[in-house]
Amino acid sequence: MMNRTIKSTIALVACSAMAFGALAACGSSSSDSSDKGKVYFLNFKPESADQWKEVAKEYTKKTGIPVKVQNAASGTYEQSLKSEISKGDEAPTLFQVNGPVGYASWKDYTADLKDTELYKQLQNKDLALKDGDKVVGVPYAMETYGLIYNKSLLKKYTELKDAKVKSAEEINSFDKLKAVADDIQARKSELGVDGAFTSAGFDSSSDWRFKTHLANIPLYYEFKADKVTKQPAKIKGTFLDGYKKIFDLYITDSTTPATQLSSKTGEDANSEFSLGKAVFYQNGTWAWTDLQKAGMKAEDLGMLPIYIGAKGEEKQGLATGSENYWCINDKTSDANKKATKDFLKWVLTSDYGKEAMSKKMGFTTPFKSFADMKSENPLTAAAVEDAQSGKTPVSWNFTMMPSDNWKNDLGSALLEYAQGTGKWDKVKSAFVDNWAKEVAQTHEDQD
Repeated sequence: MMNRTIKSTIALVACSAMAFGALAACGSSSSDSSDKGKVYFLNFKPESADQWKEVAKEYTKKTGIPVKVQNAASGTYEQSLKSEISKGDEAPTLFQVNGPVGYASWKDYTADLKDTELYKQLQNKDLALKDGDKVVGVPYAMETYGLIYNKSLLKKYTELKDAKVKSAEEINSFDKLKAVADDIQARKSELGVDGAFTSAGFDSSSDWRFKTHLANIPLYYEFKADKVTKQPAKIKGTFLDGYKKIFDLYITDSTTPATQLSSKTGEDANSEFSLGKAVFYQNGTWAWTDLQKAGMKAEDLGMLPIYIGAKGEEKQGLATGSENYWCINDKTSDANKKATKDFLKWVLTSDYGKEAMSKKMGFTTPFKSFADMKSENPLTAAAVEDAQSGKTPVSWNFTMMPSDNWKNDLGSALLEYAQGTGKWDKVKSAFVDNWAKEVAQTHEDQD
């Protein structure tokens, strides 16, 4: 029986305050010596693609083992994996799943990682994805998301006459956030911004922020209230009013008219924020690489929790967890499996690998070998400060979302609502009714 649930997600949160590091994914290529094997990693995280290619090149230079890194386009990982995994000896040797639901689709391809350095380096073995006695996945990146804010712009706002707050620390509830966002929107010309929030784009490079990450917040509160610890067959949508409140705020206090959201991209939102056109930007620790490339300075970035008006949210922290589990392809050759295990060992224990992950990629890792590494990612620093503040972290429950179809239907309903062509009732139906349908369908497909 698979035993990765909310309980171990909480362990992930605790771990994040202890270790700094970074991750993404790495890969393989063709080998000129078949007995030595090769590594092919199908990378899920495009924001760290360049860094992983550098790591791959360095490892090949040191060992002669070919390492290929291929990056799936945003929102197409499952589709890419299905296509690539069928290529026999040329299939990925290293891939990832997002948790128990993702594992269910790929369980026939996952090797046991129990005796690998990858698993041995985990600070807390409960974090691993397991199926009975088999270790099928190891989390490589622990990440945090919330409302990234521009410290300089928010400070400029707080210094305006009759500002709703005098510091970022005062924003500790939805009501406070709404008061500030509404006021920023009304006084945007004074601040020199186009809106309080960046565009809520529904291009595939951006819609996951709302149909997955934002949707996690009402799920978190419902699962917490109902003491849910594994994927339920049905949900009630108890906190969907709060989901509506925050989504309404995103689209009314925005840089962009709602009619234009269908074509707005993740890059658009990143650009708006980095150019100082918006004060708030829903995203996570992984966004630092792109923001840094766009010229933002570490000292200008902070992160607030996403509030939806839930009772007691003043003590709510940021959303911290992982949906990034490394798996080794059990159907590749023994030589390729060994090459992949050796590559991961080098990545986790060599100075070059640790430096690349912690400094260049800016993520937090759950591995013992990273105890002495400090990330230069200001969003990671904000996440650790939040974890140590005594606030209650929001667990990542979207790993229990039943399918990509569920997310996509929810995204479509949200966009129709935003553009005025659909009602909120359709969002509710996509959230609640489709959950039961997709869970039933997924289990039927697996039988």
